[in-house]
Amino acid sequence: MVTGAGSGIGRSVALALAEDGWELALAGRRARPLEETAALTGTDALCVPTDVTAPEAVTALFAAVRDRFGRVDLLFNNAGTFAGGGTPVEDLDYETWRAVVDVNLTGAFLCAQAAYRHMKEQSPRGGRIINNGSISAHVPRPHSVAYTATKHAMTGLTKSLSLDGRPYRIACGQIDIGNAATDMTRRMETGILQANGETAVEPVMDAADVARTVAHMAALPLEANVQFATVMATAMPYIGRG
Repeated sequence: MVTGAGSGIGRSVALALAEDGWELALAGRRARPLEETAALTGTDALCVPTDVTAPEAVTALFAAVRDRFGRVDLLFNNAGTFAGGGTPVEDLDYETWRAVVDVNLTGAFLCAQAAYRHMKEQSPRGGRIINNGSISAHVPRPHSVAYTATKHAMTGLTKSLSLDGRPYRIACGQIDIGNAATDMTRRMETGILQANGETAVEPVMDAADVARTVAHMAALPLEANVQFATVMATAMPYIGRG
């Protein structure tokens, strides 16, 4: 299962997983982008429009997957938003903060929880969860308090899932991505605020390079796990940021 599968990294990961022979369930807010992703994969992917912030919608998503495939072997927890990015802390309104937390953190938890329940009970038992963190799980950008806070929290979610999943053959890892070329990062190519107050163009990388990394993590036997992987544009400001 891939959440946020209608565009960007989610779409690229769906393509890579399809190439490796995975049967796909694609989740996202809107049906048409999911159907476009499914068509690009050349598979009979299950497309389920889903609001990951709504517990009942997540329950329905996993019920649909169980009914179609009988089990859940992999969740790529990818749905996310950068709403409020560029807004100073003192100007960020509560509604925006809440929206970012709901999608990036609560949505990831709800999907992981549902996957965990299925993986624990299915036979053969077990499965893998891969969370989409971010370079912002390590270091912030200016004026990104909501996004950065949720991505730091994602690391805690990953660690807890890894620990609690050990008795049940549930592996959980995290991929931290820096400047993959998607609609969300298009501003990198025109100039983005740096920690020193300047605006600078930043290099980006092909999202397919991220997808290959996720596919590698997904292909490992459950006895092995990539706990944390960082994949980034080589020359982006991360080492030495600020």
